[in-house]
Amino acid sequence: MYGLTSQARRSAVSVPANIAEGYGRQNLGSYVHFLKIAQGSLKELETHFEIAARIEYIDGACLGEIVSLCDGVGKPLRGLISKLSEAD
Repeated sequence: MYGLTSQARRSAVSVPANIAEGYGRQNLGSYVHFLKIAQGSLKELETHFEIAARIEYIDGACLGEIVSLCDGVGKPLRGLISKLSEAD
């Protein structure tokens, strides 16, 4: 339980941290690169919760809410990556 919780926390913190780091580099290519890393961290977070549901640490309803929240972050993130990649 502790290991899974720790990994999930790191993934969750990594999403906004990578977005900020990429933006702070003031280079479009770097920004897109870090946005993609953030996207990967978001998928990693989602996977941690999928595992938590499989080993019955959380129930299916909770997992559904979490997946929905991850989708709510992932969709605009994908859109931003797409728009910035066109400009690059």
